[in-house]
Amino acid sequence: MAIKFQYNKTSLGDMDKQLKMRTRALPTIKSKESALRLEVKKAKDEATEYGERLQRLIARYDYMVALWGEFDPELLQVADVRMTISKIAGVRIPLLEEVIFTEKPYDLFSSPAWIADGIAALKELAETGLRREFMNRKMELLDHARKKTTQKVNLYEKVQIPGYQEAILKIKRFLEDEENLSKSSQKIVKTRQEQQAQS
Repeated sequence: MAIKFQYNKTSLGDMDKQLKMRTRALPTIKSKESALRLEVKKAKDEATEYGERLQRLIARYDYMVALWGEFDPELLQVADVRMTISKIAGVRIPLLEEVIFTEKPYDLFSSPAWIADGIAALKELAETGLRREFMNRKMELLDHARKKTTQKVNLYEKVQIPGYQEAILKIKRFLEDEENLSKSSQKIVKTRQEQQAQS
């Protein structure tokens, strides 16, 4: 990305202002990037933990597979998922607060004895699965923000800051050369005038 500038003092001032702004912002952006990197790792670990917990729960209820054919799916449904929004390093993240279930009443005497345990197991499985999905979403959002921040750091560090420094150097050299030429031409004119005055 070539930085556009003109060879004058106004452009030099603008370039200097842009360079200072980016130089001051770079440490903040770098710290945001490392904070996001840490949060992505935490979210990934939590998502993995919820995934493993879900697998353990499924394995724990594996012995009931034959019984699930008798289970009425209408007995338990997810009615609502309450969530809040949290900000992590400037990124809005949805957080699962609570899963609300609706239970259809059933006859305790005519239903199999394991139905109550089955409902509790399904609640635990559903909530753990939802928490894992929220963690995966959190990880995706944070990782996307981290990638954008990394791009900005690289843009500042590798393109814009060196570009502005080079532009400032070119403008300063040009202005110095122009000033030297002006002084030289003034000396020549003065010398000529002195020579004409003497003759």
